[in-house]
Amino acid sequence: MTKPLPLRLGVNIDHVATLRNARGGRRPDPVRAALAAIEAGADGITAHLREDRRHIRDEDMVRLKAEISKPLNFEMAATPDMVEIALATRPHAVCLVPERREELTTEGGLDVAGQHNALAPVIARFNDAGVRVSLFIAADVRQIEIAAKLRAPVIELHTGAWCDAIEDGDTAKAASEWQRIVKGAALAKSAGLEVHAGHGLDYATAETIAALPEIMELNIGYYMIGEALFVGLGETVRAMRAAMVRGRGLLTASA
Repeated sequence: MTKPLPLRLGVNIDHVATLRNARGGRRPDPVRAALAAIEAGADGITAHLREDRRHIRDEDMVRLKAEISKPLNFEMAATPDMVEIALATRPHAVCLVPERREELTTEGGLDVAGQHNALAPVIARFNDAGVRVSLFIAADVRQIEIAAKLRAPVIELHTGAWCDAIEDGDTAKAASEWQRIVKGAALAKSAGLEVHAGHGLDYATAETIAALPEIMELNIGYYMIGEALFVGLGETVRAMRAAMVRGRGLLTASA
């Protein structure tokens, strides 16, 4: 059988900026964190410029684009203001996500089926500009089918419900959510989409999902920044990569 492709790790550095903003100064510097993550083996950096600028700021995005040597994944809501900022920044990729000001974190996937008409011209503009578009969606058949029709080359499957169920000890829900992810990843790949995954992942869940051959990239942030407080960001990146390699190794062993 064909040897599985390596799995990429994107490190989200939003919450380095959250800590910085708690005091309103310049430290800790999220760009320095991005550089440290890359040095330790990250394949790319993710940053979410929210409309309320609660963590990442406009100047952070400018510096990240200028100073890092790996791809920049610009998470954003599909608003006119964010579209113009992203087109001016020209990151490697944009990941379109739902956003509500009162939420603590992204609570669910983007409703691409319901927002088809609004998303189509946004995706077209990024495609024309040579910026890869990823749609952050639930592993739902309808959402995946519409994502493919919208000509977005990538989807990122929202893994939060699965991870939350595991953390809560709800084995039945965890099993159900896992099957949704497995089937969704297979459907997306068959529809010609590149499949990424993220939200709520830790070492154990990253190792598990790494065994899915359709998944090409994991984007992980909050857990890794939390772990970095205890062991350092470089060690956290290396440990996450090791977990992903072990998961991919299970796939290799069964191939």
